[in-house]
Amino acid sequence: MSDEPSVLDTLLAVDPALATLLAELRGRDAALAAPDSAHDAAHALRVARWTLVLGGGEVDAREAVAAALLHDAVNPAKDSPERARAGERSADVARERLPALGFPPPAVARIAEAIRDHSFSRGVVPTSPLGCALQDADRLEALGAIGLLRCISTGVRIGGAWFDADDPWAEARPLDEARFSVDHFFTKLLALPATLSAAAGRAEAERRAAFLREFLARLGDELGRPLPSGRR
Repeated sequence: MSDEPSVLDTLLAVDPALATLLAELRGRDAALAAPDSAHDAAHALRVARWTLVLGGGEVDAREAVAAALLHDAVNPAKDSPERARAGERSADVARERLPALGFPPPAVARIAEAIRDHSFSRGVVPTSPLGCALQDADRLEALGAIGLLRCISTGVRIGGAWFDADDPWAEARPLDEARFSVDHFFTKLLALPATLSAAAGRAEAERRAAFLREFLARLGDELGRPLPSGRR
């Protein structure tokens, strides 16, 4: 493994504005009564890294990191009626905060637009390269090992159970992701790879989705209730 700093590490080390945004995000995390590992500074940094990767040469690196650090600036609970407006409200925070940190108006506009359109609950496909890269990077976080941890921890936060002990695969009941975290795999997570914009993002998403399918298969083995073919 190379000891050279990544593009993200270098930007955070040399750019005072980005370092300030990260420090503010970590301060917000520290002020929470209970940690939210699904939307903390570590999550934002992972999103930043993948936004840079997926943006390639089409996305300004500084804008990519700023967008990732602010994409969850306003983070209502998953079951809140305000959830659908989270991206819009986070974009408002970006518009208010970034000019004071030296971002010019065109950059602020691009970052705010990307943040506004990135969220799954908004249900739109971004029109800019930055928006597409940010959305893809954020969706990757819902898959793989990190996605599994986020799904279960979020389910617990809203009072859900891991799965329905009597009918774990919803064979004789409607899927209900608010009550059972495993149901969320079938209502959203396993369908995510097809929604990513970049080919590289879709490939990584498919790899991570395969991990989730393997987890479900092993869960079925341990429960003595094999995963039905219709749920794979």
